[in-house]
Parts: sequence; C-alpha cells; structure tokens
Amino acid sequence: MDEAIRQFDRVLRTLFAPARTQRSPAPDIPETPMPEAERRHAAALMRVDHAGEVCAQALYQGQSLTAGDTELAAELRRAADEEGDHLAWTERRIAELGGTPSLLNPLWYSGAFALGALAGRAGRDWNLGFLVETERQVEAHLAGHLERLPASDLRSRAILEQMRAEEAGHARMAGALGARELPAPIRLAMKLASRIMTGTAYHI
Repeated sequence: MDEAIRQFDRVLRTLFAPARTQRSPAPDIPETPMPEAERRHAAALMRVDHAGEVCAQALYQGQSLTAGDTELAAELRRAADEEGDHLAWTERRIAELGGTPSLLNPLWYSGAFALGALAGRAGRDWNLGFLVETERQVEAHLAGHLERLPASDLRSRAILEQMRAEEAGHARMAGALGARELPAPIRLAMKLASRIMTGTAYHI
C-alpha cells in the first residue's frame, strides 16, 4: 500500500505539480529577442520535449515497478530522477517562451507507463534493451530539435544539449548492464509511436 501511494504521488507530481530541480544548464545565458513566429516555434519544440520527459517519467516508473530486480529498479529510479530535472527545465523554458505544456500529457503518460510495464515484465535484458532504444531515439530527436531551433535561442539550445548528453549516458548505463538489441519491427513501432506523439504535441 505504501508503494502504491508513492507511485500515485509521483503520477500526480509529474502531471499536475510544477517540476522542481536544483540544477540548471543555462543559468547565465541571457534571454535574446526573437520574432514572435520564432518564439512560438521554439515554445512548440520545447512543448514536445516536455511531453517526452513526461513519457520518460512514466516509462521509468512502469519499468521499475515490474522489473523484479532490485538493482535494476534502483538504477531506473536514479535515471528517472535525472529525467525529472529535464522535465523541470523544459517546463520552465516553455513558460519563459510564453507557451503551454501539451494538453495531452495525461494520455502520453498513460501510454508510456503501459509500455514501460510491459518492458519490465519481459525480463531484465529486454527491459534494458527497451531503455537503450528509447534513449537512442530520444537522442536523435533532440539532435533534430537542435537543428530546428532559432539560432538566437541560446537558452533552449543549452537545455537540449545537456539533455542529449544525459540521455546518451542513460543508454550507456543500460548497455553496460546487459541490454539486448530489440528486433527491428519493435524499433520501428517505437519510432512510429514517437512520431505520432511529437507531431501532435507540437500543436496541442
């Protein structure tokens, strides 16, 4: 019962409470003026990245709950804490740019939690393989956003660069723990699902 309460509290904090962090990748980078169209575009990109971090919280929660491995669950929780910083960074940046988070975040959370729980049930090596593939796709996604950001938006750029480096670290961690390479159809399905989420979150 205590664990169920803790997990429910985490869901509420992710979806409905302001995310908090003690770290900042852009503390001394000043805000630069941008045309309104560029500002809206940057805010939409950060909304997508924030939705991705909501999914990350759900994935790690689902994976750790069903992992059946104390060591692995602890590693997943540590990674989730770092992803919590990313959640706070993107949430704050959206507000700075005058945007709003995705209205569909509860939907993204639910779907990601279910996927994470299934991965955890599949066994340690498949669970880790799912994590590696997720982080690889996130890293590639962030690289694409870095190319699409307005050149003058240095604050968003610093955030995404730090996030990309840490996502790569999560993938290396999972690989070192014995991840199994996922079959190509599963990797493709994950990529298609990600495209649906990112394409929708850009607008809603």
